[in-house]
Amino acid sequence: MKSSPNGLLAQVSIAHLVSHLHIMAVPALLPLLPGAMQVSFVELGIAIGLFNIISALVQAPLGFLVDRLGARWMLMAALLLGAASFGLVAVFPNYPCLLATMILAGLANGVYHPADYSLLSRGMPANRMGRAFSIHTFAGFLGGALAPPVMVGVALLVEPRWSFAVAALAGLIAWSVMAINPSLPDRQPDADIAEPRKAKARPITTPVMTLAVLTLLFTLLSLSTGAIEKFSVSALVQGFDVTLPAANLALTVFLFASAFGVLAGGVLADRTDKHGYVAAATFALAALIVVLVIRMPMPPVVLAIALGAAGFLTGMVAPSRDMLVRAASPAGAEGRTFGIVSTGFNVGGVIGPLLYGLLLDQGLASSVLWTAVGFMAATTTIVLLQERHQRIRPAMAG
Repeated sequence: MKSSPNGLLAQVSIAHLVSHLHIMAVPALLPLLPGAMQVSFVELGIAIGLFNIISALVQAPLGFLVDRLGARWMLMAALLLGAASFGLVAVFPNYPCLLATMILAGLANGVYHPADYSLLSRGMPANRMGRAFSIHTFAGFLGGALAPPVMVGVALLVEPRWSFAVAALAGLIAWSVMAINPSLPDRQPDADIAEPRKAKARPITTPVMTLAVLTLLFTLLSLSTGAIEKFSVSALVQGFDVTLPAANLALTVFLFASAFGVLAGGVLADRTDKHGYVAAATFALAALIVVLVIRMPMPPVVLAIALGAAGFLTGMVAPSRDMLVRAASPAGAEGRTFGIVSTGFNVGGVIGPLLYGLLLDQGLASSVLWTAVGFMAATTTIVLLQERHQRIRPAMAG
């Protein structure tokens, strides 16, 4: 069956939503699991860290398997494995099974980015690629945002084990959608046929240095946005005399604005080939806004507006980021390229909590936001260098 671009985008986006729901399943339940499983927060932190470590280790080799075995089949296998992993802890709600769940879910998580981006890169028209990436990323943001109300809501209505059952059911539903309507191709006619003339030529191979720079970019993005997403509430309350409700409101506005920023960034990414400049400009503006938050006392409403603006700008970066990676990837090798560079997310996911937790433990709350600004500045520099490299290389080859 010939793939419909809209059908492909819908199915891949559903899978991405489920992947982020699974990522946030245990963090969303952190306030309830110590009592339900008789474990400490440190033990739960170990479980979450294990998920990120496994994902970091397997994502690159799984990217090669995606290109070799077929993205559709790998994506369906990941959904089944993710569903089975949360089903395990739903049936046996104890700490050893939670650790096993995190290992299996981390393995499944390693498939999503390589498979998703491979399918989109091969199956979507080139003039809609930026918007396709943005909708895919928006779905992931939505899955993460749904996790706290869904997981905590079910846990409060019945008990936490049923929250894990719901996470498992979500994976099975996404798998069923793909199985019933097999519109996702393993091999799609090259979408670059429709590439606009202004687009940059894609390479035959990806230099190791380019992969290293892009992986570093993903790591810096994880470290900078992770500081705000996970630690800004504690930092604002501890170091800036912001009340807990005001800090939570500001974070909520940041998260939702980020999601809609992704959609705006997708439209912009399809209207320019200067993706590095777009990403650098928006991230630099976001850094300036965070500096204002640090330096200027703000009433709750103004603080929420400021962090909302920063969230919108950081969200706009995502489609241009993905277009940078696609431009550096040889046609047919998108799975391995995205698999390698997405490892940076997991590296940041391991380093960030340790770094920011240490700063908060030392009473250096403002340093959390200053460190985020530093990582934003480094990100801006990296994307400018990558954009310059992408433009110089074709000229030298010619």
